Amino acid sequence: MINIPRGTQDILPAETAKWRYVESKLHNIAANYNYKEIRTPMFESTDLFARGVGGSTDIVQKEMYTFKDKGDRSLTLRPEGTAAVVRSYIENKMNGDANQPVKLYYNGPMFRYERKQKGRYRQFVQFGVEAIGSENPAIDAEVIHMVYNIYKSFGLKHIKIVLNSIGDMDSREEYKQALIEHFEPHINNFCNDCKNRLHTNPMRILDCKVDHEQPTVKTAPKITEYLNDYSKNYYEEVKQYLDLLNIPYIEDASLVRGLDYYTHTAFEVMSEAEGFGAITTLCGGGRYNGLLEMLDGPKETGIGFALSIERLLLAIEAEDIQLDVEESVDIFVVTMPETVKEAVKIVAELRNAGIRADMDYLGRKMKGQMKQADRIHATYTVVLGSNEIETNKIEIKAMQTGESETIKLQDIASYIKGE
Repeated sequence: MINIPRGTQDILPAETAKWRYVESKLHNIAANYNYKEIRTPMFESTDLFARGVGGSTDIVQKEMYTFKDKGDRSLTLRPEGTAAVVRSYIENKMNGDANQPVKLYYNGPMFRYERKQKGRYRQFVQFGVEAIGSENPAIDAEVIHMVYNIYKSFGLKHIKIVLNSIGDMDSREEYKQALIEHFEPHINNFCNDCKNRLHTNPMRILDCKVDHEQPTVKTAPKITEYLNDYSKNYYEEVKQYLDLLNIPYIEDASLVRGLDYYTHTAFEVMSEAEGFGAITTLCGGGRYNGLLEMLDGPKETGIGFALSIERLLLAIEAEDIQLDVEESVDIFVVTMPETVKEAVKIVAELRNAGIRADMDYLGRKMKGQMKQADRIHATYTVVLGSNEIETNKIEIKAMQTGESETIKLQDIASYIKGE
């Protein structure tokens, strides 16, 4: 027997209904904020992620699915969405669009070779947004407001937003030097990854999964101590807008996003629901002010976030929230052996009229067919016998109340629609 690849999952019909519900709501919320959908390829040039995500990140060093095509080109299944969206923005010259900033959202599978954990898979689905072309604290607040509304729209109560500023490039460079001086005398106590990152991206040491309990990590200087005046003022304005929008947040000076392109605003959304699991992060995002130039694009800035659909569903489950996604059909046509062909025509006509209709295909007795109608939560049933065809009249029964009414065969669709 051939089994599913490790780190992937089959999403079966009982669950796909939840996925459709969640994704539909996400699309609607994005539209409310005037974000337009973008769809990028599932694989891109490996260089896009090596440059855009950062060569010192775990994603690039350890987690990417990379392969050579028949032209000996190195390609990679996308491990995240931002780099691909920015590549498309640059390639399609969206900075020349009349509508600015360019506000985009995406929803699709990503791929990372990492250890399978609860709610984390090697193929997973991300919903994310990118607002490119404006360096304005108000749009940072807009993006965080969207994140907040998303989780609240599903009824989640036990969430928190964690906020920090990691400053502009000048602030980050000064902070980088401070971290190097702090960690260098003790670097032999750290894992090999941290040793390699010391001079390339020492901020990555702060969120290392192996060494996060090291005393030297806990006593490391905070980025907020190295923010220049512009970065401090930008951060204060972001917080003022969040306060204006009544968005609760917790400041955490130790929060640093793991990707190399982040600047200024950084944030995460975490679940505090009991039993959710050790890894509490639901969503992460922030501003990137150098990414476009890093990918040979114009000097534009952006901000965005990405959330895992799997982890959103896990949070919904942890808070015991029931989604209104009961799958049902409008009508089940119960047949007799002599009326099957006529039933096939009637069911087809109902479907063409936009009615969700079904019938028996296993030759069940009437009792078995009625049980099947119950199992699929049919709103109505009709029993189609020879007499119903001859008289052109049929009794339609509401399954929930048991009430029934006699109507003409051709009026079934309009009756269900309430016309």
